[in-house]
Amino acid sequence: MRPGYRVEGTLEPQAPRYRHFAANSNDSTKERKKHESSKRPESKAAHRYARNDGSQYFYFQYWLDVPGEDERKRRRETIGPIRTKSGGFTKAEAKKMKFLGDLNNRFLVLPSSKTFADAAKHYREVCAPRMLRDSTFSTADGHLKSHLEPDWKDVPVDHITIDTINDWARKKKREGLPWATIKNVLRTMQRVLSASSKSKTVPFSQDGLAIPERDKLQMKINSRRHVSYSWEQTLRIVEQVQQSEALGEARQEQYSTLFLLAAGSGLRISELLALRSDDIDFDSSTIRVDESVDKLGQIGPCKNVSAYRAVVLADVEGQHAMQKLKLFIKQDGLIFRSKRGGPLVENTILVQGLHLALKKLGFLKAGMHAFRRGCNRRWELARVSAAVIRQQMGHASSDMTALYTGEIPVEQVQKQFQLDSNGAAVAA
Repeated sequence: MRPGYRVEGTLEPQAPRYRHFAANSNDSTKERKKHESSKRPESKAAHRYARNDGSQYFYFQYWLDVPGEDERKRRRETIGPIRTKSGGFTKAEAKKMKFLGDLNNRFLVLPSSKTFADAAKHYREVCAPRMLRDSTFSTADGHLKSHLEPDWKDVPVDHITIDTINDWARKKKREGLPWATIKNVLRTMQRVLSASSKSKTVPFSQDGLAIPERDKLQMKINSRRHVSYSWEQTLRIVEQVQQSEALGEARQEQYSTLFLLAAGSGLRISELLALRSDDIDFDSSTIRVDESVDKLGQIGPCKNVSAYRAVVLADVEGQHAMQKLKLFIKQDGLIFRSKRGGPLVENTILVQGLHLALKKLGFLKAGMHAFRRGCNRRWELARVSAAVIRQQMGHASSDMTALYTGEIPVEQVQKQFQLDSNGAAVAA
């Protein structure tokens, strides 16, 4: 008891997790009974004390378990001043119950019995069929089977913290998995855990991922060095495809048109393969994009809201691609179709057409996205508005558009300068 206080009242009956005790523990039994008999009957829920200035207050005391210590700590909570017999005590009791509720919420977090395997099962059986496209689920299921379930299957979800995530990430990095892949796998893990959580919240943030600064720098450098094909390189690739003896005449024309249109319009390969004849307006030189092909070869919605757009092919390169496309279209329906009438398969295009041509020419090996990056760079170097480029490319943000430019090859930088009569370099 702190000096300057005198105590009145009795003990409150013992409640779960909190044990009350008598403030005057040295009093004799007789004196304590006499003291209790003089107490008002309505004051059994809290103690009272009076200060030297005569003001009286309600308070209660309890024992608090301290993690890592055998002995419990005694705590006192002052509830409030005593004002009236009816109103004052009711307010004090309400404050006490609020305090106890906050205390329990702070320390008594019940652990979950669910494991990551339970969360993955819920994701596959409940969340994925209702919320995900087949291609998106296929990618997520690959992450689960290859990386997550072998390591996390029997781990309780409450044990999945940013510390355990960092330990796992370092292990995967030592096994040779790139940081970019690790982050993609962790995004899948976040979706799986949040889908099975009642609060639907992400249990950890990738902002806490402990990536060494050297690796972060290297990732940024690599992101600027993605392969892109300029318009001049595209023309050479098309020429090589048309001379390929491994392809028939029909395939030569099909792949040549596809590569030119990819470089001239900047469309994603998934959007190109879903194009239909009625999506093309040759009079206004525009292409309407409202469908795309997923990784399973099914035609469905576009990647995001910004992907729904009309792309204008107004420059010289775009006009060349439109003329080639006009000569190629012979019938209604899908433009780039297989023999069975469905959309072409991207991997077949790469193996049969693009990669063979790149090998012959000695160009760096890349996929169809390299044409899209080259188109983005061409428009930027031509000083097209950033807002127009973002809309043409179907990007959700300007940051993504800026990322596509990357490091400009030396030969393209040199083309942006010309020498004046005095030999000085000026912008082209």
